[in-house]
Amino acid sequence: MTDTEHGPLDTSGITRGPDGIARYDNLPVSLLEAIRASAEAYADVEAVVEVGGPRLTYAQLWARASEVAGGLRQRGIAPGDRTAILLPAGADWVCAFLGSVLAGAIVVPVNTRFAQPEVDYVLTDSGAAYVFRPGEPLPAGPPAAHEDSAHTDPVAIFYTSGTTGFPKGAVTTNENFLSNIETTLRVLGVDRSDGPALRNLISVPLFHVTGCNTQLLVQLAVGGTAVILPAFDVGRFVTTIAEERINIVITVPAIYNLVIAHPDFASLDTSGVILAAYGGAPIAPALVARIKDAFPSARVGNGFGLTEVASIATFLPHEWSTDHADSVGFAAPVVDLGLADADPRTGVGELLVRGPNRVAGYWNKPEATAATFVDGWLHTGDLARIDDEGLVHIVDRAKDMINRGGENVYCVEVENALAGAPGVAEAAVLGVPDEVMGEKVGAVVVPAAAGSFDVGAMLAYLAERLADFKIPQYVAVRDTPLPRNPGGKVLKGALRGETEWGTLVRGRQGRQPRARTRNCPTGDPPQ
Repeated sequence: MTDTEHGPLDTSGITRGPDGIARYDNLPVSLLEAIRASAEAYADVEAVVEVGGPRLTYAQLWARASEVAGGLRQRGIAPGDRTAILLPAGADWVCAFLGSVLAGAIVVPVNTRFAQPEVDYVLTDSGAAYVFRPGEPLPAGPPAAHEDSAHTDPVAIFYTSGTTGFPKGAVTTNENFLSNIETTLRVLGVDRSDGPALRNLISVPLFHVTGCNTQLLVQLAVGGTAVILPAFDVGRFVTTIAEERINIVITVPAIYNLVIAHPDFASLDTSGVILAAYGGAPIAPALVARIKDAFPSARVGNGFGLTEVASIATFLPHEWSTDHADSVGFAAPVVDLGLADADPRTGVGELLVRGPNRVAGYWNKPEATAATFVDGWLHTGDLARIDDEGLVHIVDRAKDMINRGGENVYCVEVENALAGAPGVAEAAVLGVPDEVMGEKVGAVVVPAAAGSFDVGAMLAYLAERLADFKIPQYVAVRDTPLPRNPGGKVLKGALRGETEWGTLVRGRQGRQPRARTRNCPTGDPPQ
């Protein structure tokens, strides 16, 4: 479709090509060129600040990244080889990423919360020729920069959890990155000329597209300052806003909840914050109002996207944020939206996305690529409706996924792990509503034998195989089989109605479960 509603978003300077894709006019040649331009124009401006760590100007960042590129070349890394980053968020992570780009390598940011088998899979699947590891110095050599790069060349592979239990790598090109940078500036209402005055607090992981593509790279492309919190701590988040003169905050609703409730927040001067955006999870209208009260000088907005579109697909601007808090907004300026198999009664169908931000496909997964990227459209797996104003409403997830505070947890992946856990005959995974996280992970388990069931042993087994955020935080043990349809598929709607989780309060159960189900809140896994 080509008549997508973009609402008030800026659609000037866009040309639709013969392939039907709308593209921004006059984008830089490559991500490397975009950041080089900032390094040359704003050499003495702070580019990266690691809270509690190094501070780098643009001149220093470019010099260090160039040396990393030279060091990679000395180690035999050629253009197109993959380099994987296992570092925590901070200045070294940025130097590793940019150094890999300067070397012409394809960067693989690895989710540091993955369990070791998941990390091993990503390294093997990507064919990483070099791995940046904690505790090891960054490679260094004669400064180098790979000049021969085109819009269609792959620059990075972001791995996202898959419904089969194996992560899939989204191949992200120069055009994907550059398009998302321009989209971010437009939807947030940022003028490029204000770049050196912008200071963005990055508290979400850099291995996710929100932290990397929509915060870090946008700042570096306009000459702003990326202030990076290496590990999330609500108190440090609050003090950093003042200490680092932060004027842009972009994070998930759960973090806004924690920050606003912190005892030190009431005395914080937030008048300098001009943008407070959110996304990655559903948000309650009451929280939108609290964010506006907490940051009275800021424009707020809700962004929605996926790894497969390099971050942003839709955006809900400030003026619509209160009355339409249940919407994720309008199509981004170069994005077309569609609905597959829409119900004629409800208008709900699978959300389709098309645009220059749509990634090239999945690394080493031709069948998954063919099934997900069809005739130029990304099949998101999200069920949505689009109203008469063009506002998008996500109503369910066709991929059976839990959104835990912005982290995607695929139920099938956890169920696959549960299938091998000690004492488990059958299990199903559901999202448990939570006011702070949006959803938490719940498991309904039928034991293999009647009598006692060791929940601790099951969780220990999962901890060796899954990232901590995927481990169930609620466990309901039942003595009857899971409800299934004639084809054997678990009827999760019926199961939700049969299961009462109790209330999780600091790791303790707040009320008694129904007699037929034993509930075992497990508490939050360590972050």
